[in-house]
Amino acid sequence: MTKLSNTLSAISISLIAGFAHAADYEVQMLNSGSEGFMVFEPAVLSVEIGDTVTFVATDMAHNSASIAGMIPAGAAAWSGDLSKDIAVTFEKPGVYAYECTPHAMMAMVGVINVGQGAANLAAVKGAAAGKKESFVTNKDRLDNYLAQVQ
Repeated sequence: MTKLSNTLSAISISLIAGFAHAADYEVQMLNSGSEGFMVFEPAVLSVEIGDTVTFVATDMAHNSASIAGMIPAGAAAWSGDLSKDIAVTFEKPGVYAYECTPHAMMAMVGVINVGQGAANLAAVKGAAAGKKESFVTNKDRLDNYLAQVQ
């Protein structure tokens, strides 16, 4: 019985330790920031699998929503409500592009790289070429953000 008890204790400690390493990040949704108007700050973020990013409605009338075709295959998409914070936990490695739905034409976008490497970066860059055609302003913003992913 002691062997079983020790094994269960070791498993419990491993699970708790795994959760203890997850980090929390905040991204502000802003009307104006260091990179201009209608921005997420920080706009480019690198996190680990299991980390959570909370998109904070610092300024009203913004949301955060993943962009279809610009997240890893099998990853969960998200779409927050306007003027509400939303927390997203990233379970799959890869590059995730997201936008503020009402301000997408102003290139209010951001990029999160989850885990080591960026296996889907080429696919996201390919999809970005079509996405940026809908931008009225800041046409190079998404390309600039994707260039920062390593």
